[in-house]
Amino acid sequence: MVRFEDISTPARLAEPGEGIGRDELSLATRNHGLPLEALRYDLTPPGLHYVLTHYDIPYAEDGDWELTLGGHVERPLRLDMDELRSYAAVTTRVTMECAGNGRALLSPRPVSQPWLVEAVGTADWTGVPLRALLAEAGVRDGAVDAVFTGADHGIERGVEQDYQRALPIETATGDAPEILVAYAMNGAPLPPQHGRPLRLVVPGWYGMAHVKWLRDITVAAESFTGFQQATAYRLRQEPDEPGEPVARIAPRALMVPPGFPDFMSRARVVRPGDHTLEGRAWSGHAPVTAVDVSTDDGHTWNPAALEASDDHRWAWRRWHFTWTAAIGTRVLCARATDAEGRTQPLEQPWNRGGFANNLVQRVPVHCTGL
Repeated sequence: MVRFEDISTPARLAEPGEGIGRDELSLATRNHGLPLEALRYDLTPPGLHYVLTHYDIPYAEDGDWELTLGGHVERPLRLDMDELRSYAAVTTRVTMECAGNGRALLSPRPVSQPWLVEAVGTADWTGVPLRALLAEAGVRDGAVDAVFTGADHGIERGVEQDYQRALPIETATGDAPEILVAYAMNGAPLPPQHGRPLRLVVPGWYGMAHVKWLRDITVAAESFTGFQQATAYRLRQEPDEPGEPVARIAPRALMVPPGFPDFMSRARVVRPGDHTLEGRAWSGHAPVTAVDVSTDDGHTWNPAALEASDDHRWAWRRWHFTWTAAIGTRVLCARATDAEGRTQPLEQPWNRGGFANNLVQRVPVHCTGL
């Protein structure tokens, strides 16, 4: 008899010198990051926005979809898509980042989706405020968590499951951030890979909280202890410790790679002279207040110009800096700092899942006069 344990292996760290395996390569072909040159777009086109799908992409049609809301409430709800669209719609611009962004840069490397730094994107999400639905259902006294269930189903680390995550009831019913049950992305219906026809959008939180293909919300009178909450997405040093939960996005700045690339290595090449370095910066804790740029691998730093946020509290901000390139090789870096004083490290604190890795980006650039 074949057991789940034979199919779905435990979490592990790569051995010293171990390259990317076929299992990681298989994940990388299903999930993709943002081409960094697309940081130039204020809104990421859906096909360029990062994608992380735990299991299969469910096939769904709007006319067959229902959202149920029940549990510790006075009035359980069952809503089809037309009914959800009848509520007053809200649109919020949100930068979304995978919790494992940067994992492949760690040593030892946690074996999982091998992200470098591209697991990010920004979109205008349109939908119904979650708090409006919870208010209509009437959350009863003693509620602790709101549990969100997606239609994607699979096995992970030996556990068969629907993808489920929970939020504290205070977060689910709050307005800072205002959480959306979203049905549109950049003014169009959700594409299948982004949760069609319905998903959760939790501004400021890493992507694991933004449950796709949302089909059920259950208000619970006790803390949710499902796999994706209590086992996965925890900051651990040792495999058996409970760890701290992954939640809000740590500050990060990314740079549009300057110049032009080599096809295979993606090494960057520029000509001597002035170049505008540009990119985006964001934080899920507090607004970004500064971006600094280094052209000598972090030894010295200079402030970049930071553009206004246009009241998009939960979206990235553009920054730019003029660099005069001279013949030779330089390592360029960008570092974001938010209003609560959080900034990016030059040496990354390590954890077994490779989560919340906001190590400063390093971009080697070769300047040639040829």
